[in-house]
This record gives sequence, structure tokens and C-alpha cells, in this order.
Amino acid sequence: MKIKQTPLQDAFVIEPEPFIDDRGFFARVFCKQELQNILHGKNIVQVNHSMTRQKGAIRGMHFQRPPKAEFKMVKCLRGSIFDVMIDLRRDSSAFLKWHGEVLSAENMKMMFIPEGFAHGFQTLEENSELIYLHTEFYSPEHEGGVRYDDPKVGIKWPLKGTDISERDRCHPLLGEDFLGIKF
Repeated sequence: MKIKQTPLQDAFVIEPEPFIDDRGFFARVFCKQELQNILHGKNIVQVNHSMTRQKGAIRGMHFQRPPKAEFKMVKCLRGSIFDVMIDLRRDSSAFLKWHGEVLSAENMKMMFIPEGFAHGFQTLEENSELIYLHTEFYSPEHEGGVRYDDPKVGIKWPLKGTDISERDRCHPLLGEDFLGIKF
């Protein structure tokens, strides 16, 4: 695996180094030993799988507050997405900056989203499927969200949003008093 730093501190893109032959390919998705420096001793405790039918759909921007903050690894298994993270860490030099990457079944990349970041994506193809690896269990009482179109963040989505849940449309805009998440 190649672990590449993004412009946001502690956030990475993980690129596999697949073995390819006439039968197909074999690639490592997770290796605790190879990822130990970015996981900071945390373990994967939950794996989720999603499928989004409509091209242009936006899901996110979601996060969990301490003490249930989580590292998250996202991989596209089918189709393609524009995967986005926002740095919400109060003391970060990249506070409220975002980074996006195209993840696809073809490029096999994974996004590593650190604690203190919101995460979301837009589908670039119909019937896109993702797998998520989490270092914390889902905790509704620690759940938060940033609106996908918040002007304070200014995410440049590649397509017009076609399908956005009521929940994601109703996240409040970040006010001037938003100080971020303290770690």
C-alpha cells in the first residue's frame, strides 16, 4: 500500500499495489501493520457497506464528536464517487478547509479520514457501492453534520446535486460562532 498525505494534515489517500495477472487482481484493503502509524493504536471495530442508486446524489457531511470521534477509511467497490472531507479541528491550521478525491472501482484508492473531520461524497455513476472501515461504533448521540453546500466551506461538487436526504439538507449552516471540535 502507498500512503499519500493530502493537503490536510493527518488525512491520507491510500493506493493499493495490486498483483495483476490473467485471472484478475489481488490487492490488500487493510493491514494493521502498514497502517499503524496513521491509526494511532486504534482498531477497526465496524465495517459498513452502502449503495447509492442515482448519479449526482450527495451523502454527508457527517462526523462523530468526542469521545466517539472516529478514523474512517472509505473505498469505492463499484462505480465512482467524489469523496470529500472537511477539517473541523479547532486548533488545526487547515480549519474548515476541504479536500476531495475521485475514488472508483477502477483506481482502487481509499480515503483515510481522521478524527475531527466531516465526511461525505457525491456519486459520479449510478449504483455506486462503498465500504467504510470505522475505529468507533456508530453513536447517534455524538453524531453531527455540516451542510454539503455551506458557503463557509465552499465545496466544489463536480455535478449538480440530484438526490440529497432531508437530514443532509437540514444540517445548519456554520455560524460565525462555530469554533470547531476540540481534541
